Amino acid sequence: MPVLDDLSGFEFEDVMEDVFRNLGYENVRQAEKTADEGRDVIMEEVVDGQRRAIIVECKHTETVGRPVVQKLHSAIATFDFDGPKRGMVVTTGRFTSPAQEYADRLQQNDDPYPIELLDGEDLREIADEIGLDLYNGRIEILCDETLRPYDRAGDVDAPVREAFRDIENIDASELPGPESRVGFRPVVAVTADTNAVFETSVGVIHRVNDRSQFVVHAERGQPQSASSDVSKLVVENLHATADLDRAQFETVFDAVEERRFGQTQTEYKDWAVDRLQEHHTTTVSYTGDNNVSYTKTCEPNRSDISVQSIEPVYLPLVRHTTELGEYSYPYAYFAAGPSRVTHDDGVHQCVHCDTAGTDATYTYCANCGSINCDSHIKTERLEGTPICTGCAVTEKFAFKTKYFYDDGNRDAFQEEYEAMPVHQKAMENRPLVIGSILAVLLALLGVLVSLGGV
Repeated sequence: MPVLDDLSGFEFEDVMEDVFRNLGYENVRQAEKTADEGRDVIMEEVVDGQRRAIIVECKHTETVGRPVVQKLHSAIATFDFDGPKRGMVVTTGRFTSPAQEYADRLQQNDDPYPIELLDGEDLREIADEIGLDLYNGRIEILCDETLRPYDRAGDVDAPVREAFRDIENIDASELPGPESRVGFRPVVAVTADTNAVFETSVGVIHRVNDRSQFVVHAERGQPQSASSDVSKLVVENLHATADLDRAQFETVFDAVEERRFGQTQTEYKDWAVDRLQEHHTTTVSYTGDNNVSYTKTCEPNRSDISVQSIEPVYLPLVRHTTELGEYSYPYAYFAAGPSRVTHDDGVHQCVHCDTAGTDATYTYCANCGSINCDSHIKTERLEGTPICTGCAVTEKFAFKTKYFYDDGNRDAFQEEYEAMPVHQKAMENRPLVIGSILAVLLALLGVLVSLGGV
């Protein structure tokens, strides 16, 4: 049965570029799609420590004869590469006997430019290995690796205790155990090279030579670039992955959720190329031969962008929920072993206002379980401990509002207040007393000044 029937020759080359990248070849890229010089895909491999170039001819036809193989042999000889070179012909169909004999003879004679032949049957085996849908030319994502959702040297709850450590009036080591959930989110780490030269009659006016490395959230819907912090977390920990074993993680977390990749690897590659094409597009000003200034929009061609790797992996999003009194505090982060990037910090946030972030000071109210900014925390008058403005019982004494845990504390202080001498009652509003003293002194000073004037 013929495969990849609906693809054009150029589309078949696109598919084979993805295939070779998934097979582990390096610097996989397509040759310019202008004059056919007998090399459609160019890539490299390392054999015994030596880098070797591979020039690939892609033929989306039923049969491939000897002339195609001979032409590729000549193209290999003229290809500019400082090192050994070999060739490969790939077809969705089959090779004629003369073509196979010619390739075999090159191998037997230790020709410096040997050629490997891959036919439709070989492609079927490769397709099973890498998840290629032969009928639509898409590379499916086969992934069962995840970054580690917690530090094996510690325990799962350690990050949430650390988050509570700078909250005043609470001992993080005595926190109740939080509910802990983990969601395994699919991402792909993309590495791509952009090499483009823009020329006019005056010569080169702009050049792009850039390697980009970024991470894409790969769930259902439109792909989204990850933040720089998340990208760094993923890229720096790709070497330390673990098997995505739900049964293992269900013994550690209260709940485990696994989300699937929303699109094929091919679609993520196309999306990445589009984004890089847009990112590197710029307008350049230059002076022509006639000393007239011109502007030109320099947009790389898709062929100028070579995707070197697309590495799928699951990124754990860990969410702890801690119950304190009347309140619940979520704390979520993307995890990679001991490293993490905060996603949602409900700990460093006042329950009464919009104050949030680790730059402010927060205090815990043991009366109701709230976390409060400085504007919403007071000192309980009877016991001298923190209480929030949301749950305090208030009463004015000596024109100053006092805060109490409950009516009982307020009534107890009321009895104390009634028994206080006048000067002690006055001290319950020290700013008022100090202000009164200053007012008397100023009045006396005024009298003295007026008497001096007399």
